[in-house]
Amino acid sequence: MTTRRSFQGSMLASLAASPAAAAPAVTRYVRIQHKGKIVHAVEEAGEVRVIQGDLFGAHKVTSEKYKLADVKLLFPIVPPKALAVGLNYKSHLGNRPAPKQPEIFYKPITCLCHPGDPIVIPRESKNTHYEGEIVVVIGKKLVNATRDQAIDGIFGVTCGNDVSERDWQNGPEKDLQWWRAKGADTFGPMGPAIVRGLNYGKLLLETRLNGKSVQKQYTSDLLFDCPAIVSYVSKYVTLTPGDVIFTGTPGSTQKMSPGDVVEVEIEGVGILKNTIKAA
Repeated sequence: MTTRRSFQGSMLASLAASPAAAAPAVTRYVRIQHKGKIVHAVEEAGEVRVIQGDLFGAHKVTSEKYKLADVKLLFPIVPPKALAVGLNYKSHLGNRPAPKQPEIFYKPITCLCHPGDPIVIPRESKNTHYEGEIVVVIGKKLVNATRDQAIDGIFGVTCGNDVSERDWQNGPEKDLQWWRAKGADTFGPMGPAIVRGLNYGKLLLETRLNGKSVQKQYTSDLLFDCPAIVSYVSKYVTLTPGDVIFTGTPGSTQKMSPGDVVEVEIEGVGILKNTIKAA
């Protein structure tokens, strides 16, 4: 099995190698742990520089910096709430009709999982799948937002994996709600960075299982794009800085097994990589 150190190294390489990191208009925000201290930082060229202040408001980049190789990357924000969208790519619908509005559900924030940490399959699970997705991070309070206000209220995007136990979600003895099917501990990997300044309406998303490409589609193929989702949600639920929305997965998915490696890569954002582990 690949070691945690090698996973961290491959993620750091993906961050450092991203062409978007060198673009002046693009900023990459990470949340790191260094010697027990957890802080937000800006990542650039293989280094992180600690920021001081409010990530979503007034803040400055300090002179305190570390090499990426010397820090632990965490999921890049601790959100007040996490929402998700189902059935949001035509390629994922199968025989189901296209929804008339974004189909929204909640994921508990306790399901979030750091880049490089294991996704733990519960003992009773027999059919747990990956779902690679682009995740929107909200930067402003939004209530009944117009499309333009929604665009302005999106702080940035990151990679996500909406891990799903299909039997608990859709099986003969499915639960009333998806509280464990999509909310069990570690069922929400997210990271490695929040990237601000990209055209998130046309980015290539690819999921790989054990190195094999299993999902590949542009975010321009979303049935409801990021601003449409944000605007719709804000009509009913107030969005606040730090909230995250998993926007849906393309194509088909399949069962993961202990020892598998799943990667979600989004153009310009980086690679979210996790191993699969039995409880």
